[in-house]
Amino acid sequence: MSAADSSVPPPSFGVAPELPAGVERRLPPKRPAWKPWTAWVALIAAFGGALMGALVVGIIGVIGGADLSDPTPAVNIGATIVQDLCFIAAAVLFAGMAGRPLPAQFGLRPTPVLRAIAWMAIAFLAFYVFTVVWVAIVHADADDTKLPDELGVDRSTAAMLAAALLVAVVAPIAEEFFFRGFFFAALRNWKGLWPAAIITGLVFGGIHVGSAEVALLLPLAFFGFVLCLLRERTGSLFPCIVLHSANNSLAFGVSQHWSWQIPLLFVCALAAIGGAAALVRAKWAPVPAAAG
Repeated sequence: MSAADSSVPPPSFGVAPELPAGVERRLPPKRPAWKPWTAWVALIAAFGGALMGALVVGIIGVIGGADLSDPTPAVNIGATIVQDLCFIAAAVLFAGMAGRPLPAQFGLRPTPVLRAIAWMAIAFLAFYVFTVVWVAIVHADADDTKLPDELGVDRSTAAMLAAALLVAVVAPIAEEFFFRGFFFAALRNWKGLWPAAIITGLVFGGIHVGSAEVALLLPLAFFGFVLCLLRERTGSLFPCIVLHSANNSLAFGVSQHWSWQIPLLFVCALAAIGGAAALVRAKWAPVPAAAG
């Protein structure tokens, strides 16, 4: 090797030597090479795991004296948590088929706060207007939801607090991680943004069959659609999780006829989500900063 050649830095897969120090950290991550078909297989696997998990929870409940014809709040809450964990596990498992998945590929990365707030406001306004118009057309009750009753919020304070945690923290994290973090991203590699967002929204609305009135499934599908656009515009999953939590906190609070408790629930949910994000950042892998 000549003296001139010895000055050339060796190839690196982690750093681009031709860029100034620190520049590569600000570059957006490459779009994950997830196959579109894995989105559907992961969805089926998640529900299969959820059914098996619910069966196990039910058996444990029966051993403890519960009646499966009228499950206790503990059984329903436990089964719902298992379902949410299955969503996360399925996303990680099938994303891993294309190589070791990183947090940033799912959108777990910072984004400019003011821009995120602006896009969240636009997304929520669009969802609110759509819901109001749709409810007026079909004469549905926008506050009619079965989930709080199934979780036993009227049976005990403990059940109410557990249900609030589940609705405002666990569900937004798990559902956004799977649907906007993985499912939408995988489908986007098929036909692009708009088909992926529409399909993801429709599937998202469909999974709420049983926990919401049929007339409200279309607004939920539209909510899933705008959350995909929010994910796309901000480049991060965190605004989607926050907006999802805000909507669920509001819906849960309204169902319980709350007032000041609603913002309190949302603030507590944000603290819990922030703690979960910090844990993921510390234990999974460093999250690169978003481009400004």
